Formats: sequence, structure tokens, C-alpha cells
Amino acid sequence: MKVVVGLVASLLFVICVPVLAQHDHSAGGGDVGSDSVSFMTSCAPALRQDFNRAVALLHSFWFAQAIAAFEGIATKDPSCAMAHWGVALSRWGNPFAGIRSPQQIELGRAAIQKAQATGKPTPRERAMIAAVAELFTSADASTQRARTVAYEQGMERVVRDNPADMEARIFYALAVDQTALPSDKRFSQQLKAAAILEPLFKEHPKHPGLAHYIIHAYDHPPLAEKALAAARSYASLAPSVPHALHMPSHTFTRVGLWKESIETNRRSAEAALKENATAEALHAMDYQTYAYLQIAKDAEARRVAADARVAAQRLDPNATGAAAPGVAGVFATAAIPARYALERGAWAEAAALTVQKTTFPHTDAITHFARALGAARSGNPKAAAADIDRLAALRDALKAMSDAYWAEQVDIQRQIAIAWVTFAEGDKSRGIELLRAAAAAEDATDKSAVSPGPLAPARELLGYMLLDAERPADALVEFDATIKKEPNRFRGLYGGARAAEAAGQRARAITLYKQLLQVASEPDTNRPELEHARAFVK
Repeated sequence: MKVVVGLVASLLFVICVPVLAQHDHSAGGGDVGSDSVSFMTSCAPALRQDFNRAVALLHSFWFAQAIAAFEGIATKDPSCAMAHWGVALSRWGNPFAGIRSPQQIELGRAAIQKAQATGKPTPRERAMIAAVAELFTSADASTQRARTVAYEQGMERVVRDNPADMEARIFYALAVDQTALPSDKRFSQQLKAAAILEPLFKEHPKHPGLAHYIIHAYDHPPLAEKALAAARSYASLAPSVPHALHMPSHTFTRVGLWKESIETNRRSAEAALKENATAEALHAMDYQTYAYLQIAKDAEARRVAADARVAAQRLDPNATGAAAPGVAGVFATAAIPARYALERGAWAEAAALTVQKTTFPHTDAITHFARALGAARSGNPKAAAADIDRLAALRDALKAMSDAYWAEQVDIQRQIAIAWVTFAEGDKSRGIELLRAAAAAEDATDKSAVSPGPLAPARELLGYMLLDAERPADALVEFDATIKKEPNRFRGLYGGARAAEAAGQRARAITLYKQLLQVASEPDTNRPELEHARAFVK
């Protein structure tokens, strides 16, 4: 996920500076968690609390405010090299955000050059500045992984030379996690990061960075439950920060705790809108919509979608640059209507979605994928051809941008759409074969942090295809696999129950239908799936 400036970042920056200034530093930093942050610097001692607050904002990915705070410190103490270090690291933005734009690299490089030319930093500070400088040595996207690995190695040297420096260890753990590959199903880097963070979290349970980065380290289906303690505490550690309010929902989504996800994202969106942080609000709304749809609160999902459309009018979809997480907002504006159609099985509605062209190919692909899948599944497979061609073009554009992750994700979407078109046109065995390959490709990677999950999990779709092919026993195998990976998903549970029912496995069907009815125990829409489940378990 690229992080954007332009109009959005300018608005965020202008608005956030006075908001930050309103905080009473003398009253403590509980609103952002800085009371538990202790970052030692050689800067003016009178600014120590200000510096801790800036670092706390950085720990919670509140980048615009962090930049404003660090720049304020540099104004008060022109010899403070580490203030520019903080600006540079804030310019890098979300470590899990994907390819950085040239504008973002240039802004970060300018900040790190100021750090290198300012004051008389200590050896530790010089080492931290040198480590961050590695991130900005080039704007060539093809070198980004090498640069993040170099940053990780630089932070490893800092920790080796300063083993008692807790803040350095925290930033090092985040650097370790940042270099994890989505294809590594041993999660070696994530577990290495967690092993650094977990003992510190036990000693410092109110530190916002520790809770936050533990959630990220365990943000994978086999590990997610390990993050529940951190997830349930993080929002209370930095209650003024929208991202801190949102981040627990990463864990709640992974384990299927939909009501908890709804509540924390509701609070996040409200806080973000108060700060005029449109992209952050839309990101929370996307997760909120996803959760509402899993518990059949379709009217609530529709309400959030309407609120998102209003909020999106304040977002420039073509802005690019540094501090504002704008692409998350652009992603959400495409994902929310697509989810609303696909999660309800409203295929004709999905086929009729309107494409909003942006500068982000992977977000444009969302709508083309939904349209193609909707056309194939609503009896009009030929109508999917143009959208499938567009998915191929978007994939190629991402390859040209050296964005290998999103190029692969878009190609998986293209494969899924082709499989359903093939199946709908009568070649069922070939369609199943193609979709099985797409599901294997999706299993070999992982979702981005920008999304609560795939728009439509490939293996879950394979289960429905096998059901349509009258192969319920085979379908149940696929549904069981997706239920394990994506617990408490409405369409996964219902598909598994239908497959078990059709395969004559009545006990298994009853178990899954009951689980579905428990997950969607208070629907605001009477979906036919729920009617069928109620009738079957009577």
C-alpha cells in the first residue's frame, strides 16, 4: 500500500498541527500512550516529554501528527538531529504499505539528510540515523526490499551495541516483521519479531508500540489468537489515535469476532472523521462493513457504505506522496460496494458496479474483479470478458511498477474470474481445475494489511463451484479448509452446511447451520440462507 500526500496530505497536515497543539502535555500522554514511552536522546532535556509524545504517535502510525510533532521539536531545538530522524521514519509511513512513491522517498531523504547534518548526535543516534537512511537510498521500486533489509540490519547493529535500549529493540522488531515474505508459511520473521516484543509487553503492558506491533506480528490465520491480549488492550492505550482504535480489528477479523471488530472500527472511524483523517476513516469503515456482512446486518452495512460515499467526497483518489495513508481510503471506496454485493451473493448487483479509475491499479482491480465474477455467476459470462482483459492490463501495470505483491493478487483475481466464466460456459471440469489452481496460489500468499480479507476467498468459491457441479463431498473438503483459515465467515459456514447436507452428513450440517445461526444471531435482514438454516435444524 503506497502512502499518499498531495491534497489529502496537505489537508491532514494543516488540520493536524493545531489539533496536536491543543493537547496539554503537562497533563501526561495517556491519550496517545506516551506516558509509557521513554526514548532517550541528546536533544534539549526540556523537550523529552515532547519527544516521547512524537515517538508514541509514530508507534501508532499517526504519521501526519508525528511529523508535526518532530518538526516542532526541531524548531525548538535546532541542534536535535533525532527530530529529523523521526520525520524521516514518519515519512516512510506504514511498514506494511507496499511500494513507496518517488515523492515519498524524496521527502524522507531530505529529512534524513537534515538529521545527518544537524548537531552532534551520540554514536547510538548516528547509528539509528544511518539505519533509516538505508530506506531512502533509492526511489527505484525494484530495490525496496533490499533497502528494508538494509534498514533491518542497521537496527540489528543498534540493538547489538545498545542491548538495554528498549525503544531500539521495539523499532528493530518492527523492522524484522517488515521484511517478512508473504510466501513464508513458517512465519519466521514474524515469530522472530514476536519473540522480541512479547517479553517487553509483559514488563510494559501499557506501551502502545508493543501492543501494536504484536498485533502485526501475529496478523496471520495460524497465529492470530496469540495477539488477542494485545488487541484487547491496544485501543485503551492510545484512545485518541484512530489507528490504535482500528488495529485490534485485524486480530478480531482473523479469529471471527465480528461484534468486537465493528465496535473498535466504529470508534476509529468517528475519531478519524473528527481529525479530518478521511483515509483512516474509510479504512475503518471497510473493516466495519466486512464485519457487519458476516453477521447478516446488511442494513447496517448499507448505512456504513452510504457514510463512506459521503466521506470519500473529501478524498483525492489521485493524490500521491508521503504522510497520509490515502491509498487505504481509495482501496476502501472500491472495496466497500464490492463487498456489499459479493458477500450477499448479489451477483447481478456486482456485475453492475461502476468503475472509478484511480492511479492505483490494484484498487481499480477490485471493481473489475467483482464485475467479472458477478457477470459469470449471474448467467452472463460473456459480459465478463472486458473486465478480465482489464485485470490483465492492471496486473501488467503493477509488474511495470515493480509491485510484485499486488501484481500477483490481481492475477489471482483474473484466474478466479476466468475459472467462473469457463464453468458458466459449460466446461465444468476445466473451470474447477482453473479455480483449484487459483485457490492454491492464494493459499501460498497472504492478504495485505489494507484489507480485512479477500473480496471472495478463492477456496470458498471453489466449494461453491463444486456444489454447483453436484460434488458436495468434494465441496465440503474445500469449505472445511476455508472455515479453518477464515473462521465465522457467513458464506463459508453456509456453504459448508449446504455441502454437508447435500452429501448426507446430517450431523455435520446441523453443527455448521447452528454455528451460522449463532454468528448471525441478531440479523437485521432475513437472508434466505438463514431461513434455510433455521428450517433444517428444527
